[in-house]
Amino acid sequence: MTTGIVSEKEGRIVDDDPLTIAGTTFRSRLWIGTGKYRSFEETRKVILESGADVVTVAVRRVNILRKDEPNLLDFLPPSEFHILPNTAGCYTVEEALRYARLAREAGISPLVKLEVIGDQKTLFPDVVGLVEAARILVREGSIVFPYTNDDPIIAKKLADVGCAAVMPLAAPIGSGLGIRNPYNLRIIQETVDLPVIVDAGVGCASDAAIAMEMGVEGVLMNTAVAEARDPVLMARAMKNAIQAGRDSFRAGRMPRRLYASASSPLSGMLGS
Repeated sequence: MTTGIVSEKEGRIVDDDPLTIAGTTFRSRLWIGTGKYRSFEETRKVILESGADVVTVAVRRVNILRKDEPNLLDFLPPSEFHILPNTAGCYTVEEALRYARLAREAGISPLVKLEVIGDQKTLFPDVVGLVEAARILVREGSIVFPYTNDDPIIAKKLADVGCAAVMPLAAPIGSGLGIRNPYNLRIIQETVDLPVIVDAGVGCASDAAIAMEMGVEGVLMNTAVAEARDPVLMARAMKNAIQAGRDSFRAGRMPRRLYASASSPLSGMLGS
């Protein structure tokens, strides 16, 4: 979903707020994961309702490489969507490199959402391994979107090795806790001259709107939609929240004031 203006000359909607990363322009700032759905059919229905054109796919867990079995890409073809393979479930640099290379060499996409997990319980990133793997993949020609913690120093290191964006968590993966540390996210925005995509921790539409009101370029989510009572309806809610939050950020909020300020001027009122 995009915000646009109508061109009187051409009679069509022209996007005046495009999201462009590494030379690719995306039509939506909502990116959706494809895990935890009951079927490929449900996955497609949810993605279409969300308006997202970027879908992340775990190379280790979902069949996208074998053509002789039911394949997620039959339902979400690269002709319709930007496929963002990810290295979810990889706990070492070597594992992450292997699956990122498999996806790239299979011709699925030059993009990769890079994950190097450091702890099985919290699923927090191993940021040392993450920076190392990112450096290698960038050198090999991949366009790297690293899933990282909300550490401005690590974000800067990821920018320095050539990542296309940084994707800090808002809260632990699948927790639905919302944005736990908005201050670190703001510092990351000031620290790196890269798009910031909030990844992990969003639980409801208001979380997504808050993230966008902070001025991040987008939000990636999976569990918040997949585990909703009605995933399709939640996908629609997230689409609307992302757009509302982005519009609110662009419009610029009013100043916060300690005391009341009358909505209507007092001058010219009866009896004044």
